[in-house]
Amino acid sequence: MKKIRTEEAIGHVLCHDITQIVKDVKKGVAFKKGHVVTKEDIPVLLSIGKEHLYIWEKNEHMLHENEAAEILYNVCRNEHMTASEVKEGKIEVIAECDGVLKVDVERLMDINSIDEVMIATRHTNSQVKKGEKLAGTRVIPLLIQKATMEEVKKVAGSEPLLKLMPYLKQKVGIVTTGSEVYKGRIKDAFGPVIRQKLAPFNAEVLGQVIVDDKVEMITSAINDFLNQGADIIVCTGGMSVDPDDVTPSAIKETGAHIISYGAPVLPGAMFLLAYTEKGVPIMGLPGCVMYAGATIFDLVLPRIIAGEKISKKDLVRLGHGGLCTGCKPCTYPHCSFGKGE
Repeated sequence: MKKIRTEEAIGHVLCHDITQIVKDVKKGVAFKKGHVVTKEDIPVLLSIGKEHLYIWEKNEHMLHENEAAEILYNVCRNEHMTASEVKEGKIEVIAECDGVLKVDVERLMDINSIDEVMIATRHTNSQVKKGEKLAGTRVIPLLIQKATMEEVKKVAGSEPLLKLMPYLKQKVGIVTTGSEVYKGRIKDAFGPVIRQKLAPFNAEVLGQVIVDDKVEMITSAINDFLNQGADIIVCTGGMSVDPDDVTPSAIKETGAHIISYGAPVLPGAMFLLAYTEKGVPIMGLPGCVMYAGATIFDLVLPRIIAGEKISKKDLVRLGHGGLCTGCKPCTYPHCSFGKGE
């Protein structure tokens, strides 16, 4: 770049965007990179405090901020994503569908440790909607060494930094246990809550079966849904350690592999996750799901709907950020719950 007096800039090409800020009115680009300065521009430029301008002097060892931002965007981008217009050296990554955002947090930290570059993302495992921002990229100076951007590409590697997992069309079977519900002593309150939580994901509920606290009845109900082609089984009730709470035993009797009985999340510590041989997830939900605003179910369900297979380690990670503070009114997912990474 070459710095010259604004009055001497007529006919020269700007090498960066120039922002104009009018308090309570606007903030935007007054002159874009590449603009050829005219005589009429001089008073405007002076009025926004630009007594000197930088004009482009081509250098084979340097990149303009917009070119560098494109490189950062390419490091991030993956399927189901698009880019915003380059503006003042910034590019935003936009979701092209609803889904769950996955961020390689370690590589993100490695890239942001390189001087003069930055990528800011939403939390990994965030629920996102089509058209929402996933990340923003830019470099700090107007011009940056090509060597720096080559280092970025080397550190980033060949895999995209971001992944957006679209929600899948899933068939769900609900098995509700409890002698008090089965025998009509009380009305089931779990079913409506589960349906309400499934609704945003356009899941198909195959049905809800209410059974007694008997292992064989619960196991049979689960297997019936599996035979109907269920992609997900949700079991409600009977998840405590009381002797007559047998849902965990019944899930095990189906032959499913128990990933974890218990999770470091409050509310939701008594959560159970298992997978059948064919990979169908079976979730045992504790009673808190019925009445709490946000629980372990809200953290895990979107990822399962998106087709992610949850591991024991995934559940263990939820401990950091896994304490719901019970805000009234509940603002989840726009809060810290489940966002420890």
